Amino acid sequence: MRRSPLVIGSRGSALALRQAEIVRAKLAARNPQLPLAVKIIKTSGDRITDHPLAAFGGKGLFIKELEEALLAREIDLAVHSLKDMTAEIPAGLRLAAVLEREDPRDALITRTGHGTVLTLPEGARVGTSSVRRAAQLRALRPDLDLQPLRGNVDTRLRKLDEGQYEAIILAAAGLVRLGLEHRIVERISTEVMIPAIGQGAIALETRADDEEVNALVAPLDHPPTRSATEAERAFLRRLGGGCHVPIAAHAEVLAEDPTQLILRGMIARADGTRLLRAHVIGPLAEPLALGQQLAEQLIARGALALLIP
Repeated sequence: MRRSPLVIGSRGSALALRQAEIVRAKLAARNPQLPLAVKIIKTSGDRITDHPLAAFGGKGLFIKELEEALLAREIDLAVHSLKDMTAEIPAGLRLAAVLEREDPRDALITRTGHGTVLTLPEGARVGTSSVRRAAQLRALRPDLDLQPLRGNVDTRLRKLDEGQYEAIILAAAGLVRLGLEHRIVERISTEVMIPAIGQGAIALETRADDEEVNALVAPLDHPPTRSATEAERAFLRRLGGGCHVPIAAHAEVLAEDPTQLILRGMIARADGTRLLRAHVIGPLAEPLALGQQLAEQLIARGALALLIP
């Protein structure tokens, strides 16, 4: 029996700690005698609260210090929102498990408590600092007044309620996990707004050579979510875009054939003036090939030119 606690590393936000608790509870349920502890690691992304993250290197800002703590053996397991992870995993680490996905869609929250993206008043102020959301919104509703929005979920909701915006867009999964599902006015269809790669999925990262922890974590992996997110991440790897380029992908198992995945992808100019979308369908068992296939389709239509800021 393990004597020292298995240390779970997490960011310190309410959402990150809720996700760490989900993981801790799942491990405890399967291993009642296993000592577990959660250690908060402050990341660069947590320190930058007043500027767009793309200007500082993008999504890797939320995971760098957690990965460093793993490699330094300060923690045994890092809990991430998969959408925050870079396309490549550092040497010595592995993506050990991807938990079953929560709702992957983007959510519209309005000050009035009603409406849809399509029915927002002309010129409405909409808060988002996501280049992906902004590009798709600009293509769909060029009349909207998009404004930067940073801070944790509570801060963003407070800014909306204070009247700084008529509406904001957040990930539905985070609101659900925080018990704030009642604030969602519209769950935006993935056919209207393609989510971030990995959105809604919790990822567990470990040291590649830690056989004990990898064996403990393995049962938490959800194969359909793993396959879907591998297709999305393969799409991102082939395009090679950073956080400053609006890129999105979402895969899901076909309802009529659970052996097949449908993968939708998008790349755009930040101003939304050019947006390329496509989808492919292929075997659930071959997600990497599916992601590459979709990327090649968009490259053939000029996607690489959109990677230049």
